[in-house]
Amino acid sequence: MSIMKTKILVWDYIVRLGHWLLAGSFIVAYLSAESERWRMLHVVSGCLVFAAVVMRVLWGFIGSRHARFTHFVTAPKHAISYLKSLVSPDLEHHTGHNPAGGWAVMGLLSLSLLASITGWMTYNNIGGTKLGKWHEFAANLAWVLVIVHIAAVVISSYLHKENLLAAMFTGSRKGSLNERIKEVSLVGVLLYFSMLISIAYFTYRYVQ
Repeated sequence: MSIMKTKILVWDYIVRLGHWLLAGSFIVAYLSAESERWRMLHVVSGCLVFAAVVMRVLWGFIGSRHARFTHFVTAPKHAISYLKSLVSPDLEHHTGHNPAGGWAVMGLLSLSLLASITGWMTYNNIGGTKLGKWHEFAANLAWVLVIVHIAAVVISSYLHKENLLAAMFTGSRKGSLNERIKEVSLVGVLLYFSMLISIAYFTYRYVQ
């Protein structure tokens, strides 16, 4: 399958900023988890993870075309079909997230949400050690999925002959002109950040 050569805007500011904020917060939270000295850093970054996930879920319903769940969350058979195409001459091209990538996004969001909620509850002495184990399990599984995600980006970039990592900074990648989106306004970005920080702040306020 031929790939369109036109560069178009696919991922808006909110998708890109939210992606890197979630990634950065999760990494900081994960690396500071075992240190008593950096305990509050772990808590704050965990609150940011929760807020970033909540806002991404919201944007998955009201956001731009390629950000919406209805655009990239498909039946499992489509994900399998895409994975099979990676080793065939007819490589499938998807302007936004491919079907397998869509499931990876949902997995990362779900595990990040589970890790942040169980972490908040554990920190507030709710649920005991059992819930703490769920927190650790979710965080470790999410970390594994992050590594798989990074590997998939590298492999897909090679197969599609396109720098997908750069696309998550610029928002642009190959596609047809009728698939391009309009950038989110500065007012929209500021509103997004104000809501995200508010969620993180109120989550943090209720930490003992």
